[in-house]
Amino acid sequence: MSFQSLSFLAFLAVSAAVCLTLGRRSGRAGAAALGLACLVFTVAGGGLRTLAVLGAGTLISRQAVLGMQRQRENRCRKGLLAGAVAYHILVLLAFKYTGFLTGGRWSIGWAPLGLSFFTFEQLWLLKETYTGRFHLERPEELLLYGFFFPTVTSGPILRPGAFFPQLTDGKFLRPDWEDAAAGLYGICCGTVKKVLLADPFGVIVDNGWERLEDLTAPGAWLVILGYTLQLYFDFSGYCDIAAGSARLLGLRLPRNFNAPYRSLSVGEFWKRWHMTLTTFLRECLYFPLGGSRRGGWRTYRNILVIFLVSGFWHGAGWTFLLWGALHGLGQIGERLWGGGRERLPRSVRWLMTFLFVNLAWVFFRAPSLSQAGQLLAAAFSGGLAKPPDWLLKGLFAKESGALELLWPALEPWMNILRLTLLYGVGMAVVLVPRCAAEQMEQFRPRAWQSLGLAVLGTWAILSFTGITTFIYSNF
Repeated sequence: MSFQSLSFLAFLAVSAAVCLTLGRRSGRAGAAALGLACLVFTVAGGGLRTLAVLGAGTLISRQAVLGMQRQRENRCRKGLLAGAVAYHILVLLAFKYTGFLTGGRWSIGWAPLGLSFFTFEQLWLLKETYTGRFHLERPEELLLYGFFFPTVTSGPILRPGAFFPQLTDGKFLRPDWEDAAAGLYGICCGTVKKVLLADPFGVIVDNGWERLEDLTAPGAWLVILGYTLQLYFDFSGYCDIAAGSARLLGLRLPRNFNAPYRSLSVGEFWKRWHMTLTTFLRECLYFPLGGSRRGGWRTYRNILVIFLVSGFWHGAGWTFLLWGALHGLGQIGERLWGGGRERLPRSVRWLMTFLFVNLAWVFFRAPSLSQAGQLLAAAFSGGLAKPPDWLLKGLFAKESGALELLWPALEPWMNILRLTLLYGVGMAVVLVPRCAAEQMEQFRPRAWQSLGLAVLGTWAILSFTGITTFIYSNF
């Protein structure tokens, strides 16, 4: 069930109405209704097979968590932790990486909905239970943790110590009007990002990748920058919708983005991009490996390891591994450079970081290393001819047709107008200091804001196609 669909909006409205009504009468009844809604969402999106796989994983985690909480002997607790962790990792490897690891000889052929995010959440739960940072009081709440419908597909990754306490908080299923206004704001912002920005950039990106051999340098750079902006608006848009939906239910999700394209270094970028993944990898992998406590070279090794894991987690392919390696090497290079880099002007550091991130995303998007090389070759040596008209085929097609009908004199300028508006608005939005998640926290309805959101939201809803999916739902 896609977030950018009328069916999801109807599901959210009905689920919220039922759960909030029951929740005000009985917290347990409201929580049970929300759990049922989460199961329905999971089955609708991934079928009974997904429900069976994730359900089995939840039961394994439940038994391991309860066992670690009962056991006093450290060896037994370590055994329970190791067994549960091995189970989750093996399931993830089996469904998502069998083809890659066997050279394509064997493959299951499908993967449960949101398995990557589910696995990391379960590992975080097991780790925090083992270290004593989290104690599970009500085992039945594991259902909501593993299947919470706003996050089950693409996150953000939920830290147990931040999620479970909210289920006994007075606001759970009892949101006030500020929560409702902020929730609707987040849903509207996320939908606009996805439908009116990410999907149009996706049109250019897909057109470009289909005809790499015909791209000029300006066209190649439009494809590269287009994917940089598409990915941000797509994933942050999803997170805005997820946060808004959770807010309607009286829950707050962790912030996952904080204006990442304003970063002045690769290290800063990863403090602003997919922040819950960065936190998980730091606490569950980087620190156990020794972090930065055992000398420079071991620190560099640990940085490279976590970014290779990050790349492999995103996808079973050499392109993802190379993307992860580039980000790891980028951070190592910045550390080796040291204070000399910090003395450069802010504008230079920003440009260096933004260019690096753009070029690294090429490998993240590329179907193969050879095609990534082909796009990069076009970007640096593809000639200076203007971007071909076919690159914009399908971009705001209905809106452009209506404008040309009303104002025929615009027809010769339509391509320039579409490119200028799309890329101009896209860059302006990503460089705004306050991200949508921060604005949602401080949102107070005003007449002009409400009107603007209503217009943009209506435009986005009228543009629903039911075809495009969120990029991170593939991971």
